[in-house]
Amino acid sequence: MVVAVRQGTTVRAVAKRFGVAHSVVQYWVARAADQRLDRIDFATRRRGPRRPANKVTPEVEQLVLTVRKALKQSSALGEFGAVAIREEMVRRHVKELPSVRTIGRILERRGALDGRKRVRRPPPPRGWYLPEVAAQKAELDSFDIVEGLVIQGGYPVEVLNAISLWGGLIESWPRARITAKTVVSAILRHWQSFGLPSYAQFDNDTVFQGAHHHRDSLGRVVRTSLALDVVPVFTPPRETGFQAMIENLNGRWQAKVWSRFPFQSRKQLQAQSAKFVTASRRRAASRIEAAPSRYCFPEDWELDLQAELHGSVIFLRRTDDSGRARLLGRTFPVDRHWPHRLVRAEVDLDEDVIRFHALRRREPTWQPLLQTADYHFPRKRFHE
Repeated sequence: MVVAVRQGTTVRAVAKRFGVAHSVVQYWVARAADQRLDRIDFATRRRGPRRPANKVTPEVEQLVLTVRKALKQSSALGEFGAVAIREEMVRRHVKELPSVRTIGRILERRGALDGRKRVRRPPPPRGWYLPEVAAQKAELDSFDIVEGLVIQGGYPVEVLNAISLWGGLIESWPRARITAKTVVSAILRHWQSFGLPSYAQFDNDTVFQGAHHHRDSLGRVVRTSLALDVVPVFTPPRETGFQAMIENLNGRWQAKVWSRFPFQSRKQLQAQSAKFVTASRRRAASRIEAAPSRYCFPEDWELDLQAELHGSVIFLRRTDDSGRARLLGRTFPVDRHWPHRLVRAEVDLDEDVIRFHALRRREPTWQPLLQTADYHFPRKRFHE
């Protein structure tokens, strides 16, 4: 380009010939000035000084490493991180004093960090804590309640949501208040329409489990599930992950139904919620079809809350520092070598025994039997 311009070709013609901007040709012509071609430095270079004004000198970088080594060997506190290094450099009256973040970058760049980065392990498969569910041989329905909603005008709203693990079959029941009776009524209609799952999962709300201030308390929802041969499963208190799917549905419902429209009454809310449920089922139709089979709801079935309980109830729990698990208002010794770990407690109401299985997210298929405990559920009248 420089040669062409010097031979008399216009700058615009040269730019068009080489396919560059007009300013590019002007830049290189100005840079060449009147120099001979063999003396022109055509190497590209960044604008500004060759060395940034705020760049730490090699001497300061080496001093950071020296101070770290000294602190690691002689510090009374045993601290030799970026903060401790900077404090020591302040005491030494270092003129070019880098910031804590800069010291951290120097340590990382020079490979002087002892800390190990967190290992991100893949999550366990869905339903891993129930072998039949994890193998996609059984379906699980999760239920949860959304509380604290108020329609303008002071009308309180609570919502019972449900979703199946493998099929993604959802249902939602907005009501003024969710009680054990409304839960039983709702899930019975749901199961009559779509069939019975093998498992029904709940959190430890008294609406689902029953009163917590009495020992050996199993509420209306549990008794209804057992009467239909559906195994109730209760997730660990204050544990994340087990309720992820139903919590996700709760968030979707609030974002796509509750927050989108100004409702004047619960009927309007129920109508919009029904549209959302219908559309969601339509989208998940193929997934619902491919899910594990659900059982037919028995004909001429009637709920008898006073009937003797049969079947199993599962409690997912975390042991305390002594390897004990608490459920049904009682504390059971599991394994002192398994403290603060997850267990699956299977309460067998027919054989009067509780089986405790170890659970590990890292090894989801490894679920050995840790302990068995004799347990006899008292035969007492249920107060309706």
